[in-house]
Amino acid sequence: MKIATWNVNSLKVRLPQVVQWLADSPVDVLCLQETKLTDDKFPVGEIEKIGYQVVFTGQKTYNGVAIISKHPMSEVVKNNPRFEDEQQRIISATIEGMRVVCAYIPNGQAVDSDKYQYKLRWLDALHDWLADELKSHENLALLGDYNIAPEDRDVHDPAAWAGQVLCSEPERAQFRRLLDLGFKDAFRLFEQPEKIYSWWDYRMMAFRRNMGLRIDHILLSDTLAARCNACAVDKAPRKWEQPSDHAPVVATLS
Repeated sequence: MKIATWNVNSLKVRLPQVVQWLADSPVDVLCLQETKLTDDKFPVGEIEKIGYQVVFTGQKTYNGVAIISKHPMSEVVKNNPRFEDEQQRIISATIEGMRVVCAYIPNGQAVDSDKYQYKLRWLDALHDWLADELKSHENLALLGDYNIAPEDRDVHDPAAWAGQVLCSEPERAQFRRLLDLGFKDAFRLFEQPEKIYSWWDYRMMAFRRNMGLRIDHILLSDTLAARCNACAVDKAPRKWEQPSDHAPVVATLS
């Protein structure tokens, strides 16, 4: 089984790319972030036409998440039941015995901003909720745009980004807290080439110069991590015309 995550930065703009990517890389489950669509505008028909099912929750202009699956989905839950939030950032479903949580973690804007404090509160609530979810779902995967580069090796220029949002120590500590629950970073289960990232700014020719960050992650519970035999970033869609600024991350489970 292949599972993937991709921040598409507007599904309205990127739907043809999602359809093309699924044709080229027919994963079983694809988690999308930043769909930026209200539910009544979601392209359900186009997704079903290519042989997938979909569940989603969205809002206009910002945020929005979806799970696209080849297999039936059940026990669908929108958002974190323990965190009151108007922003649509989480959707979860059970697929083939695996609990899949698709999350778009807040960006945080800047470390001295209210949005940064919201991000840390949001991550606290996510941690506490997942701690309980793991008790009832042995096979649990948390996929999404975390807006956190966990280590300096996940940053093209650690010195320039030191202490900045996405790379600050409190954010990285929150990522480690998730690992301490019993999750494994699927990408780091394997020896990887240096300087592999999943996001590149549209400005300054950042993609061409590989000035990126690895902020899109797949965390797997111990039982799923034992079944994982590959994880990689697929940079190909970042080279397409009008691309998202993120690339898909794909994990393969036996």
